[in-house]
Amino acid sequence: MAKTVNIWIDDKHLEVPDTMTIIEAADKHGIYIPRLCYHPDLPPTANCGVCVVELSSAPVPKRACCTPVAEGMKVVTNSKKLRAYRKTLVEMILSNHDVVCPTCAANNKCELQSLANNLGVEPDNLPSILHKEAVDDSSLSIIRDVNKCIACGRCVTVCNEVQTVYALTFADRGIDSHVDTAFSLGMANSPCVNCGQCTVYCPTGALRERSEIDAVWEAILDPEKHVIVQEAPSIRVSLGEEFGMPFGSVTPNKMYAALRKIGFDSVMDTNFTADLTIMEEGTECVAKLKAGEKRPLITSCSPGWIKFMETYYPDLADCVSTAKSPMSMFGTLSKTYYAQENNIDPAKIVSVAVMPCTAKKFEARRPEMRDSGFQDTDYVLTTRELIRMIKEAGIDFANIPDEEPDKGMSFYTGAGTIFGATGGVMEAAIRSAYFLVTETDLEDVEILAVRGLEGVKEATVNVPGFGDLRVAVAHGLSNARKVMDRVREGLATKGESPWHFIEIMACPGGCVGGGGQPYGNDIASRARRGQALYAEDRSLPVRLSHHNPEVKKVYERFLGEPNSKLALKLLHTHYFKRSVSTGQVTGEATHKH
Repeated sequence: MAKTVNIWIDDKHLEVPDTMTIIEAADKHGIYIPRLCYHPDLPPTANCGVCVVELSSAPVPKRACCTPVAEGMKVVTNSKKLRAYRKTLVEMILSNHDVVCPTCAANNKCELQSLANNLGVEPDNLPSILHKEAVDDSSLSIIRDVNKCIACGRCVTVCNEVQTVYALTFADRGIDSHVDTAFSLGMANSPCVNCGQCTVYCPTGALRERSEIDAVWEAILDPEKHVIVQEAPSIRVSLGEEFGMPFGSVTPNKMYAALRKIGFDSVMDTNFTADLTIMEEGTECVAKLKAGEKRPLITSCSPGWIKFMETYYPDLADCVSTAKSPMSMFGTLSKTYYAQENNIDPAKIVSVAVMPCTAKKFEARRPEMRDSGFQDTDYVLTTRELIRMIKEAGIDFANIPDEEPDKGMSFYTGAGTIFGATGGVMEAAIRSAYFLVTETDLEDVEILAVRGLEGVKEATVNVPGFGDLRVAVAHGLSNARKVMDRVREGLATKGESPWHFIEIMACPGGCVGGGGQPYGNDIASRARRGQALYAEDRSLPVRLSHHNPEVKKVYERFLGEPNSKLALKLLHTHYFKRSVSTGQVTGEATHKH
């Protein structure tokens, strides 16, 4: 147990645990110390030096992010010496930085820009030593602009320590040290899984999504095209915060209204296909349970996780559900079922998805995602891109009157909306799997054991007619490794998995913390967004996927039944083996049913 120590910060007496650093103690008590490379979600790198403070016991300033507190410590956070020191550091960074703030994707969200403004730095008066280099635009999802990189190390830390992907590293030494991919081959030729957590934690615009805004505008403004849009569950709990609404506001009806005003011809909802996914995946799970299968079923909604599995665990690919993600199911149905129901030529349909996830851009262009006879999902916009479109269209999002979505593929249940939080897919699946086994609904549909931000959660649910259903939930790919290693070990030593059903999400916190969510997306904000989704679940009249009337209709009028021949053709997929060094396909991993 941590011992409490007495310290003084700017003459303010504090009692804090001795396990804290100075910056942690200051933050806890509302004392702000300027910082740039430091982020509370990540281990400190101490790269930038901006957080320096003066200590009565030290002859030179110390970095607050990595200096532990000690009994009797006296700290000064603001002095003439410190202000000059920080200003000089920021000026040095800016002199080797591509200062194009008005056209930068991170404008007004950039931590370097904000710090420079706060310190009174004037970039126009600084000499430039920047030697511009080519932008790495090789990836389908993420653009890396080395000219805006400040070598803070956050992206390397989150990629290697939180996600354990190892796509980014520091190359060279000393003054030549810089962030790079292995052998400078670019993001597309690295193990990058496109999760975008590097874009979330980058303090500048050095890492950003590949924008598809212009292509979407072009489709909307083409009178020959019928543009249909879907929005993921977590979009409705992150849009409002960008327009001055209380954090965690649930805004589906304002979202529909804004999209319609932008000009989309049909506004529907990914939550509909989240419910559909439960029917397909749940049926697949129950079939395995009834067959006494010793290998687990693992969810397949997260494209970052899928590419991670293909790269590091292709030997376990046959454990992963063949069900496509809700986005890809929607894309396929938009050009088959929707086209048929509305008598529209599918060649004229443009299917757009608004996702919290940069990896969805990669998923949309996987060559196997063409079961409709066309590219199933034409364009993917991140939450940040939709925000820019709303602002470009001059929409007052906070005050726009609520509207309903178009009918057909938009009705959703509480089970569908909680897909956006870690554990939500598992909870939704248990609600319907219980029904598929027992033909009765769960009395208490809230599976609290799979909620929360613990890295790996385990639970046991008794299902009459089957027995104890053992489940696990992991979020963040380092936690996925822990689960997959246990599955691999269990199958090798005992011939069976520790669990029957497993949910894995690539991003910490689940989709609410996706790589395409608004900047400033920390663990605390992810928790609040997740709670907002659970609140919406409780408020909805239907909370079980198998009771979704539009899902029932699509089976009655088009698919037949879950896991039918047509459902397997359109809504299921297969996986590949990938190189650990380049992420490129090296062979087949599994096939369709």
